[in-house]
Amino acid sequence: MAISELTLAGNDDADDVRRPLPNDRSQSDRVFRATSKAMGALVLVIMGLIGLFLFAHGFSAIRHGGLQFFTGSKWLPESGTYGIAAVLLGTVLIAVTALLIAVPVAIGTALFLTDYAPSWLRRPMTSLVDLLAAIPSLIFGIWGFVVLQKREIKISAWLTNHLSFIPIFRTTGINYASSTFIAGTVVAVMVIPIATAVMREVFAQAPPGEREGALALGGTKWGMIRSVVLPFGRGGIVGGAMLGLGRALGETIAVVLIISPSFDLHGLLRPLDSGGNSIAALIVQKFFESSDVGKTALIGAGLVLFVMTLVVNVFASMIVSRSRSGSAVEI
Repeated sequence: MAISELTLAGNDDADDVRRPLPNDRSQSDRVFRATSKAMGALVLVIMGLIGLFLFAHGFSAIRHGGLQFFTGSKWLPESGTYGIAAVLLGTVLIAVTALLIAVPVAIGTALFLTDYAPSWLRRPMTSLVDLLAAIPSLIFGIWGFVVLQKREIKISAWLTNHLSFIPIFRTTGINYASSTFIAGTVVAVMVIPIATAVMREVFAQAPPGEREGALALGGTKWGMIRSVVLPFGRGGIVGGAMLGLGRALGETIAVVLIISPSFDLHGLLRPLDSGGNSIAALIVQKFFESSDVGKTALIGAGLVLFVMTLVVNVFASMIVSRSRSGSAVEI
């Protein structure tokens, strides 16, 4: 009896031994895994090389300009005077204008696709929204200049006539064309599909149990969205907006086609007036006609824009990753 118990105990101990899980991958799996790692590493290497190039060729201009590089608004690199304050402010104003227009539209579109659209409409509409992100910025710029601008001028005039008590809506009342507001509106259309894609993905991951529980308690669909979907997708909203901000900060061709170049720092505080600029647009406008000193200064401005965009996108990726894990759910 004792021998039998010892034997059984020995067998139990043998069963408790942790066995390694099989990890047999096929040749195609190993090739795909290695290729994916190589491509990911290549992207990081390319980003690093771009940063090193900008730093090597542009930091000297920043060091030479000193604080004046960030506070000055004149662009005369041949005479040793250059500053990006005006174009930096213009870049931020265009991006903020784009976000103020794009984020509400993106939230509404994402909620419609995840909670309101019938199944037969959801897939084609999702494809159309994604396709909108693939349209070249040149097309958006031409459309904005030819079609949108004449309508935006009327909106600008209405805002000035009715909301001029707010400082940003005050204008000289002379010309509303080629303004920061119009450029920001065109960039907003380009930002909408990017922000919508992120928000749609996060909203779709809202827990079905909580959705059904909210409806079972007698809540309306909007009440369920307000109490479950939006709290869960808060990180996705912020992440989509930040990714859109990264796109808006670096937009070039559409801005160049619409905006009238200006280095008037105080004039930029009136976004409805004609005139404005951005760092990306400045580089396109001045690069090929500049001397070596001017090109170095432009590369320095590009370095500032690169750092801004990189920080915004990294921050946005962190927020989106946290939202996908479900940590944004409020219980």
